[in-house]
Amino acid sequence: MAAEIPVLAPADPTAAPAKTGKRKLFIIVAIAGVVLLAAGGGLAWYSSSSAHHSAASTTEPKPAPAAPALYLGLDPPFVVNFEGEQSVRFLQVTVQLMSRDPATIELLKANDPVVRNDLLMLFSGQKAAAVSTREGKEALRTQALASVRQVISGAGGHPEKVEAVYFTSFVMQ
Repeated sequence: MAAEIPVLAPADPTAAPAKTGKRKLFIIVAIAGVVLLAAGGGLAWYSSSSAHHSAASTTEPKPAPAAPALYLGLDPPFVVNFEGEQSVRFLQVTVQLMSRDPATIELLKANDPVVRNDLLMLFSGQKAAAVSTREGKEALRTQALASVRQVISGAGGHPEKVEAVYFTSFVMQ
């Protein structure tokens, strides 16, 4: 049995060219673009999620959550006089020290007279114009923190464990 081979008729040269060829090409290109974008997005998601999972699955210990903040109030408030532009002025400051280390808080309590002395000297050396602005108060807070850390360092403690000095009351008169 012989298979019949169909014979194609020659194309009609007067017929208009088919527009379906361009349309098919456009659809194929559009589908290929969508597939490429989806593949790129999927690859980006996979690489970021696998990096996250591989980092999480390592045997390195996770950092311990920060201990709660502990505050030590220096009572009574500091009252100092300092020179104003025309007359003697007064400054009253209530100070709180912050650490997350109970041993540092105990060291601060044990060295309260030294801490108070150094802060008193610092506060009394200020100019009224300097501490009347927010920037001046922040600079004074930074200096107070350095002063307290210096006392802790001299007492054999870890100065970096005193994290902050806060002024909970600041009155100039």
